[in-house]
Amino acid sequence: MIMKLIARNREIEELRRLYKSKRSEFVVVYGRRRIGKTFLVNQVFQDEFTFTYVGARKQPPQVQLQRFARQLQEFSKSPYVPTLNSWEEAFEELKALIKMKPAKERKVIFFDEMPWIDTPRSSFVDALEYFWNAWAAQRTDILFIACGSATSWMVNKLVKNQGGLHNRITAQIYLRPFNLCESEQFLHEYGCRWDRYTILQCYMTLGGVPFYLSLLNPRESLAQNIDRLFFQKNAAMKEEFDELFNALFSQADKYIDVVKTLASKRQGMIRAEIIEKTKLSGGGLSKILENLERCDFIETYSKFKSSVRNTVYRISDPYTLFYFKFVHNNNSKDEHYWSSNINTPMIRSWQGFSFETICLSHLAQIKNALGISGISSNSCSWRKLGGEDDGAQIDLLIDRSDRVINVCEMKFSEKPYSITKLYADALRLKMAVFAEATRIHKTLALTMVTTYGILPGIHSGIVQNEVIMDDLFEQA
Repeated sequence: MIMKLIARNREIEELRRLYKSKRSEFVVVYGRRRIGKTFLVNQVFQDEFTFTYVGARKQPPQVQLQRFARQLQEFSKSPYVPTLNSWEEAFEELKALIKMKPAKERKVIFFDEMPWIDTPRSSFVDALEYFWNAWAAQRTDILFIACGSATSWMVNKLVKNQGGLHNRITAQIYLRPFNLCESEQFLHEYGCRWDRYTILQCYMTLGGVPFYLSLLNPRESLAQNIDRLFFQKNAAMKEEFDELFNALFSQADKYIDVVKTLASKRQGMIRAEIIEKTKLSGGGLSKILENLERCDFIETYSKFKSSVRNTVYRISDPYTLFYFKFVHNNNSKDEHYWSSNINTPMIRSWQGFSFETICLSHLAQIKNALGISGISSNSCSWRKLGGEDDGAQIDLLIDRSDRVINVCEMKFSEKPYSITKLYADALRLKMAVFAEATRIHKTLALTMVTTYGILPGIHSGIVQNEVIMDDLFEQA
């Protein structure tokens, strides 16, 4: 099957705009591993490359330079492989290759996995700075694309470079995981014609990472796919988490410790709680949290009418939540573990929590469904510690400038959700506790976000607004 680009129209248009530019462009393309960065660039430019090079992980400078030399030979069609002793010499040879090309031709230079090239004492970044500042930026015909999965390196060494590349990056393209709409497009394009309820459950497991979705077999059920990918012997995804974090971050163990800690508490944690659990603090913890958010593993949420220090950090990546709940430290030898447990309370409870997480990451779709996307608003959470009668928690409040607050409840169900008297009473109590504790003078609108809507009944009138699963599949 010929692969095609799905749901990257904005990124494609930006790359094509940069290709048509009348000046030299230095473009940074970044995003987490398996997200489709290389595929995007290769599909857009195909046979238009003047030169490409892929960095090699954990290889010394001399090995990298030897491979670079062979690429120079291939693209120049020379019978000789140049001898390279430094990256400065490598860029001089690259300049010679570019000069061979017709003057009116756009020269597309693609360095993939650039963070892996920058080995200790290689002086790669220094050579790159000199190549760009002293030569390439003075021309009008070069499109230089730097790509890499190690997001922290891409941002710190290129985007936020304080040395010779400061303010030299002319464009940034960050690839995020697919949302539900884009995941549906991807799956349908490649023959997986599942309904939205099944795709939603799939998203709870794999998230919106294109490579993970490409591993699904349309001829198998979702449960069979999960067993094959995670629980069978030599399963393709069993070791993916450690490989992912080691590819993205130096000192990956500290990053894993933080996400493992956050995954243990469904409501998320404030910074003080993370410090207490991980023993990490200061600038080191700030850097970890910042990089995890950049890579779409966590999101931050403000607490209603609370200070910045009470910002809540919460896992936003469905795959990470699934991994720590069911794969990490799973000693079961059952190769059909998922199929065997699919209807257990444990998995039902996890699905409910995962659905909440997906709703929070599809906030734009929720606002569109409510018809409030054009109204200024602040999304936050709220929690009041206390006993059975005065404790309460709301995972999503949409505090609007038109003096209305949507109090959102999120429920995952395989059929229309029935509101019982007990649940209706609990909702009334929660809203009353919130109103009293915050002394808010705005209208509270109870909003239910469910899969198939609310079943009409004697207690359903408590709900002012509804958002259903189909709304989450809209493209915001």
